[in-house]
Amino acid sequence: MKTFLTTLACNRQLSRFSTRQQGVTMIEYALIAALIAVVLVVVLTALGVELGITFTKIKDALTSANK
Repeated sequence: MKTFLTTLACNRQLSRFSTRQQGVTMIEYALIAALIAVVLVVVLTALGVELGITFTKIKDALTSANK
């Protein structure tokens, strides 16, 4: 009987550890997602500025070609 209770207690401890590990894993995934979001914002902002400059040059070239 004592062995059964010890095994049961060990299973409960492992279950609690597993639940804590899942919480830690979810936090890690959230941090990774936040990092990806920050990188996307920085890259898209830089790309947006460069893209705007490129379209302005194209517009100016087309405008001067029409004259």
